[in-house]
Amino acid sequence: MIDKVIILGAAGRDFHDFMVYWSTRPNTKVVCFTETQIPGIDNRVFPPEMCRNDLNGNLYPDGITIYPESQLEELIQRFEANICTLAYSDLSYHTVQSLASRVNAAGCQFVQLPPAMTQLASTKPVVAIVASRTGVGKSQTTRFVANYYKEKGLKIAAVRHPMPYDHDLNFQRCERFETMEDMDKYRCTIEEREEYYRHIEDGNLLFAGVDYEMILREAEKDADLVLWDGGNNDCSFYKPDLTITLVDSLRPTDELHYFPGETNVRLGDAILITKVNELSSLDEAEEHAKQLREKTILKSNNVPIIFGKSKIVPQAKDEKTGLNLPTDEAANMVKGKRVLVVDDGPTLTHGGLACGAGFALAKALDAEEIVDPRPSAKGSLVKVFEKFSHLSNVLPAMGYGKEQIQDLEATIKAVDCDVVVIGTPIDISQVLNMGDKPYVVARYDLEVVPQHEAAFCQVLDSFL
Repeated sequence: MIDKVIILGAAGRDFHDFMVYWSTRPNTKVVCFTETQIPGIDNRVFPPEMCRNDLNGNLYPDGITIYPESQLEELIQRFEANICTLAYSDLSYHTVQSLASRVNAAGCQFVQLPPAMTQLASTKPVVAIVASRTGVGKSQTTRFVANYYKEKGLKIAAVRHPMPYDHDLNFQRCERFETMEDMDKYRCTIEEREEYYRHIEDGNLLFAGVDYEMILREAEKDADLVLWDGGNNDCSFYKPDLTITLVDSLRPTDELHYFPGETNVRLGDAILITKVNELSSLDEAEEHAKQLREKTILKSNNVPIIFGKSKIVPQAKDEKTGLNLPTDEAANMVKGKRVLVVDDGPTLTHGGLACGAGFALAKALDAEEIVDPRPSAKGSLVKVFEKFSHLSNVLPAMGYGKEQIQDLEATIKAVDCDVVVIGTPIDISQVLNMGDKPYVVARYDLEVVPQHEAAFCQVLDSFL
């Protein structure tokens, strides 16, 4: 009997699981992919060049078609599938079980592969930065860790969790970023640039793409150490020598309710509780740490738990010279003003947070009013606000394609405000036209609380 498999995905782990496991599994044929979460990533074809046809008897000469997940039941019937495998992340347990119920009701097995079955081994040490949820602070933690190892004289290659949103997946098979121009070369969306910009700015060699075995072998050529920069709350694609799992102090029980965040916590060699500066006191973080230990979801009672803060500072440019203004002048652009906050899209949408770094900065700098962008929303952003009804005083920086970027531009221009505070990981004014509105960028980085600095250094040195 031939197993006919549908891979449920979101343009990331689904492709990796196929290439590493399903493409060469005996007596198996993947009949299609489904996609969700990201607009515009369905109705594509996973190309035959990456289907490992040389190892599976040319099962996929035309590649594999990608359909919307909304058609799942009809696809199961059409292709006579008997297995559906889950291959995307940041899902509530309710959503996972609902998917399983849909699949089971249609007569299929519902499969979840453990991360160990698809993790690739490296010839170099691997440090993995993963999390319990989207928007926990992985990016600034990865940069912190990269800088730590670079200061020790090691050459770092950061590998970012996949974001292949181009229609031509072969074009994005193995991407290497060393200059800002490389983001133009690979036709990066706003969402991709948000994750790549600060790495490039810091001088980190960065890889991303679709074929993560090819990417790993390229990274190994130039690095002493490979740093996995996780996406959403997905698990590492590479077998790690050290796993640092981030949990969010502002969402202190989410690690018990979101897939595969709990898996990451259980696999963590160290736990980093982030954003503790936004709590009323460190006692709340201590209680969070206590609960993690008492619920026995850690590898052992000896797993260190570190507290981290988000250091957020305003940055603005002089309109005449293009140079950065002094920090106090940037802060005065926000103080007492009517502010539109544009925060990170994934953090606010499927990450579930009501606000991000931009909102925190605007509040800290005593903005007179944070303007509600919803009455001014244009195009696709109207549906975003309808779908994510918890959002009110922030505009999610949705930029997965040209249409969304145009809608974001139009919405920003339509909002009546004195200044825009940009809380995305990049200065989005570089990739879209905001008209004549002045803007301030919220630059954020990780700081480890002083009493935990030595313990975190010990964690990072533990396998060297």
